[in-house]
Amino acid sequence: MKKHLIILSLAALAVISATAQKTTKLTATKDNEYGLIYTLPLTEFKVTVAARKTVKTPGEFARYAEKYLADAPVLNPSVSYTITDVVVNPSAYADEDQRYLVTLKGSGSPSITITGSEFPVAVNDEEYTPETQLAALPAAVAPQPTILERPEAKRAVTPDMIQSKSSAKRAQLAAAKIYELRNVRNDIISGQADGMPSDGAAMKLALDQINSQEEALTAMFLGTEQTSVEVRTFTVPVPLEGQPTRSIFARLSQTAGLVSPDDLSGAPIYVSVTPLTTGELPLTDKGTPRTFPKGGLAYRIPGTAQVTVSYDNATLFDSTFEVAQYGVVFGLDPSLFTSKKSPSYLHFNPLTGSIRELGTIEE
Repeated sequence: MKKHLIILSLAALAVISATAQKTTKLTATKDNEYGLIYTLPLTEFKVTVAARKTVKTPGEFARYAEKYLADAPVLNPSVSYTITDVVVNPSAYADEDQRYLVTLKGSGSPSITITGSEFPVAVNDEEYTPETQLAALPAAVAPQPTILERPEAKRAVTPDMIQSKSSAKRAQLAAAKIYELRNVRNDIISGQADGMPSDGAAMKLALDQINSQEEALTAMFLGTEQTSVEVRTFTVPVPLEGQPTRSIFARLSQTAGLVSPDDLSGAPIYVSVTPLTTGELPLTDKGTPRTFPKGGLAYRIPGTAQVTVSYDNATLFDSTFEVAQYGVVFGLDPSLFTSKKSPSYLHFNPLTGSIRELGTIEE
């Protein structure tokens, strides 16, 4: 079976990844009176936000950091969040006002392929694999143990530090150990250490252990910083005519991270869905809108919208998408798909119900 392309829809938006959808084939037969049912989709947006959490914890010897290390320590425990990434993907849900029964009575067992939500995918082409083109989502990152929570910290503590009851004395001993470790490392690197490592692998192991112990002891003075990444996805509806195009869809709390828009503990994260173009009906030769064909196979001619996400007066995301709500519904003559000699095939965009490709099937 050969396909001859007649119409190509507008090029799809740039994408990072594509995910195939599971489909079901509906065949027009006498048992269903040659009638096939499908539903056109409406558009909503899934806004995914990634926020980095930073936890700072003072070290045991913070008050002695300037004296022994000449460095500024973490003085107070703190938790803070910063938005690191925002991804917006279109999604579809059923338009219950646009549910259609199309009659395809003819030769060749005409069929419609639909998604699990009954959105149309293809007519007369069960081999067509629809792709919902989506941008890749950011990954959540779990917090890792700080150096003071790892075994290296216990190995760095000397017996004298354990036995001393004075914080000042323990800080003095810890500082002395840091400088001792630095001297040993310099001796190993310069080849002057007693009992030099036997080979490169042994030297690396020795230096790694020295570095870990120094890092742990230093953290007892300067404190630790632990980071993780939280990821949440929020559903944003398309505003109807007369509704505000800008709304708060989430908030960022400096104590709880990403929270719902009604949680006033956080600062607002805004989304704007601004109509750019509206779908228009095709015109006749006289320049008047065409009328919906009798018993027509319905499809959507979508409009477009600009979607912008902002926080703290900074734009975090800005892109343009096709939007079903800003479009119109038109139809194709069902006889195109039931012709005995050269029936047509049709590929839909399952996110909007628009036409991706229309052509004829040639044996």
